[in-house]
Amino acid sequence: MSAESKPPASSRERLPVAPKGKFEFDKTRLPNFADLMARLHFSTTDGRIWLDDQRMLLIHARSLGLLRREMIETLGFDVARGLMTRLGYHAGAYDAQLARKVRSKNTLQTMFLVGPQLHCLEGVGLSELVKLEFDVERGTHYGEFVWRTPVEDEEHIRYFSIGAEPACWMQIGYASGFSTEFMGRPILYREVECQAMGHSACRIIGKTVDEWGEGAAEDLRFIMPPPQTDLPDRPRQQLAVILPPEAACTRDLDPVGISPNFNTVLTMVRRVAPTQATVLFLGESGVGKEVFARTLHRLSSRAGKPFVALNCAAIPEHLVESELFGVERGAYTGATQNRLGRFERANGGTLFLDEIGTLTSIAQGKLLRVLQEGELERLGDTQTRRVDVRVIAATNVDLREEVKQGRFREDLFFRLNVFPILIPPLRERHEDIPLLMDHFLRKFNAKHGRSVTGFTQRAVDAMLTYRWPGNIRELENVVERGLILASEDGPIDTPQLFAGGERIGENLFTVDRKGRLVQRGANDLTATAKEPERPDIDGLSEQFLDLLAEEQNAQTCSLDEIETVLLKRAVARANGNVAAAARLLGITRAQMVYRLKSRGLKHDCE
Repeated sequence: MSAESKPPASSRERLPVAPKGKFEFDKTRLPNFADLMARLHFSTTDGRIWLDDQRMLLIHARSLGLLRREMIETLGFDVARGLMTRLGYHAGAYDAQLARKVRSKNTLQTMFLVGPQLHCLEGVGLSELVKLEFDVERGTHYGEFVWRTPVEDEEHIRYFSIGAEPACWMQIGYASGFSTEFMGRPILYREVECQAMGHSACRIIGKTVDEWGEGAAEDLRFIMPPPQTDLPDRPRQQLAVILPPEAACTRDLDPVGISPNFNTVLTMVRRVAPTQATVLFLGESGVGKEVFARTLHRLSSRAGKPFVALNCAAIPEHLVESELFGVERGAYTGATQNRLGRFERANGGTLFLDEIGTLTSIAQGKLLRVLQEGELERLGDTQTRRVDVRVIAATNVDLREEVKQGRFREDLFFRLNVFPILIPPLRERHEDIPLLMDHFLRKFNAKHGRSVTGFTQRAVDAMLTYRWPGNIRELENVVERGLILASEDGPIDTPQLFAGGERIGENLFTVDRKGRLVQRGANDLTATAKEPERPDIDGLSEQFLDLLAEEQNAQTCSLDEIETVLLKRAVARANGNVAAAARLLGITRAQMVYRLKSRGLKHDCE
């Protein structure tokens, strides 16, 4: 496998610390996945579906089948298979990141099984576990699953006859992408039986690429994109690099985001940065105009020169000119020495003028001259000085309307409006909210010396639901408030975030443990929690009670799951004392240690 097909180093660094030893899991039933169902939300206000912090799409299976058919008939089987396989591969990699977040406190086996369970939850088909054996530390992996009701086979058979090649391309890509991201090394799943080949079910086997040997080359070519030379002769566009959430922001001063609107703004910034054109940032207050301006400066040829910022609205009217253009000694009472203005301080670099619509008419006229001639006069001086400054302006008002009302010079507006960039409000950049939450959490943990672990699920729901009239600035303040109010080494909950009178007016729909779509109102997101969330106990209790009541459609209740929950709760009740936890369960300490080690659970005798 080439270096390009390997997961990035950041993926390997994000893996949880793996207990030593090999994991084997031979059960045909997957664990309860009420924790995953709780992460799926439907918003009727803006038409979005969310799986945790990832936007999802609900489409007709027949539409997918028609797309496959057209791709096969137009591009051929190999090209169509490659496109569908890579689509599934990236989806699997994203879900592997979700697995670490949702089940970070569970065993690695249970964490890995998020993949097959999300496959079911997302409607792709039912996965039955035959054998799973892996060791992250040693890099070994063997997985065997049977797929029932696979959507790809159903749609493939609708248009094509039974053949000699497997047809679950997207699903194979998903399994390979999930396992590769999870293990931190290339894992390849291959379909050895397929309904499209006449078998009663689909069977897949996954191993490391090295274990497959030369046989892996045939399937790997569908995971890797084809070389550019294989594409038809057509104008080629430069493709943007998609960064994982952790890599979307490398420094505190960098803009944070991954949404289409964010990428559009960033693309325009990158386009104009190498030029000397004047840039005008437009947008509501708090959307990050200065952050983008600093990014533009860092990407320009002036990066090694000064970046000087001035908020025009924060300067008293009678001092605006002196702040911009400087003061000559004796210009007015108290001017005892010469003082450089912002233009001279930024000479050779960039001057950022925020809220430029508040400038006085006199200052507007002098600013226009500097922009046109590159010359200025200090206040109280007659000497003309040349400056080489690139001006970046920003405003949260409609300058065209200001021109119509006579409050802003038309000639200055056209001089500033060379390259306007509109930054959308945060309510139109939903995908950026989770990244911003994580960014500010890390920032304020470091600033205040805290170690808050993250956010509860309902806190994430509330943050995605809130309209953010104050945009990123408000989100930053809310996260800092929540971090201060949250308990040490614990997550931030909704009441700690929205303690300043904010109102969440949107209703969400979520899936309950029985697969029903239920409404979740704003009160559910903001009410003070009476007890910590316990999805593992609650879900298991519901299954157990259904089984005792002889419910006809009761889910299978695993003795292994019950024992695991009891072990965890006993250790927690005994504050980590294994001997005391063993006494609570009526077993010996040695038996307790054996059971904890067999499940990879942490205990005080490691």
